[in-house]
Amino acid sequence: MGMYRNWSEGQRHNIKTGNKVFERVEQFVYLEMTLTHQNPMHRVFLMSRMKSGNVCCHSVQNLLSSSLLSKSINIKIYRNIIWSVVLYGYKTWSLTLSEEHKLTVFENRVLREILGPKKDEITWE
Repeated sequence: MGMYRNWSEGQRHNIKTGNKVFERVEQFVYLEMTLTHQNPMHRVFLMSRMKSGNVCCHSVQNLLSSSLLSKSINIKIYRNIIWSVVLYGYKTWSLTLSEEHKLTVFENRVLREILGPKKDEITWE
């Protein structure tokens, strides 16, 4: 299987592998996010995932603020629905410390909505 770039097409630089040709495009959608050659993928991707998590959080806000559900059920809702939306595709991420901090801030904000303010530095208990 050979792989080469097609230099004869000017700036497009198509890549051919075997009998498949991959065309260079200006933008494409990956995991619900539009990427261009100018976007730093990790920063834009993380912000997109947290935005999706916020949308998900607001969609289940009635459940999270309901007095009929226990806090443990609300935490299960958070972990299985909201956190899963935020971490979609996380196995391909390489995060900086500031991006890890942003994820921690997001997580603490949602847990504060569910459990109320922290009573000590480590736990909500």
